[in-house]
Amino acid sequence: MRERIRAVLAGTVDYEAALDALTVTPSAEVDPELMAAKDEAFTRLWRGGWQPAELHRVVTRRGRPHQADLVTDAIAAHLRQFPRATVDERWQAQADVLGARIWWTGDATYVHELATRWRLDRVAVLDLLLGLLAILATLPPIEMLIAPPGSAEAPADGASAVTPSRIDARQLDRVRALLAKAESTTFPAEAETYTAKAQELVTRHSLDEALLAARSGDAAPVMPYARRIGLDHPHDGEKAALLEAIAQANRCHTVWSPELAFSTVFGFDTDIDAVDLLYTSLLVQAHRAMARVEPPGGKAGRSRLRAFRQSFLVAFTARIDERLTSAAQLAFAQATGGGETGESEPADLLPVLASRDEQIRETMRRVFPHTVRARATRVDSHEGWTSGRQAADRATLSTDTTRGR
Repeated sequence: MRERIRAVLAGTVDYEAALDALTVTPSAEVDPELMAAKDEAFTRLWRGGWQPAELHRVVTRRGRPHQADLVTDAIAAHLRQFPRATVDERWQAQADVLGARIWWTGDATYVHELATRWRLDRVAVLDLLLGLLAILATLPPIEMLIAPPGSAEAPADGASAVTPSRIDARQLDRVRALLAKAESTTFPAEAETYTAKAQELVTRHSLDEALLAARSGDAAPVMPYARRIGLDHPHDGEKAALLEAIAQANRCHTVWSPELAFSTVFGFDTDIDAVDLLYTSLLVQAHRAMARVEPPGGKAGRSRLRAFRQSFLVAFTARIDERLTSAAQLAFAQATGGGETGESEPADLLPVLASRDEQIRETMRRVFPHTVRARATRVDSHEGWTSGRQAADRATLSTDTTRGR
């Protein structure tokens, strides 16, 4: 039975024929082997660099209803093997967000309990499981950014695990709260007030870090950090372009992996935090602005609506890129004595920023030695382009006037 499952995953046996064979074979023979194959596949992916949220997103994108739920169950099953203290907080946080928990009574009855839970027959459940294994078999190893469960060292003497971000957790919460208020208010003046404070909290942390390194003569860390940010359908290409524009303004670089539904952001933790927060906020603002001005859909207007949305996001990104670049240049001038808040000379700061940028690029080249430039998106809707530019002009930026490049 195990060889038959491996054969279908390798493509040497027809899928439907293999499913028929599983269906007519007693469950006592099929289920243990199917569960073993599932555990083996997920263990390979966890050790191959995949994180819970990423795997859940890919299966949601490629699979059928309920298969993403199978991923959540697999996360819970994997976690129960390890003491929580040996699980990286970021890995555990993703599992918690997905709601991963053991709800079934035992692995031997898992398939039967799935059928009951989802009100499906056994054949349908076997099809979902075998189809999931087929999807997992196509996924390659990726860069290890977070150690899998069991790899993290337990903190000594009951101490809490170290927070990976360099931005204080309480400060990060304040930034998120301010951006949430900026996104929800209908009054531009209020939005500017909220985002201005968020800008101050986020960017001061980053510039202080660079200035401290410049004054002390300390070298930047040997290896910059990286974080994968999910890009979902529709218009994932346009979303990748928006993320890239934000990353460049915050001294980071990105590589988009469209087939895996994410972009990898390379930079130092403080800057990546700013990119993540700003991208999330601007994407919310873009979608809300687009919803207010888009033309009606329906069968007749479906093509027009799709072109409008795509053109809107292209224009929104182009204008945001211009605004962020301008803000970055102004912020750098202020930080190096070109404004009232200047605290350092360009000769102090420039070598540090140049060194960091080269380390980021070197890390990116090591992880992705072969990359290609994505083709520019075609703009087919003048209405969408104009609306997108106008929405970007109204958008609030959490790094305006204070973020340097």
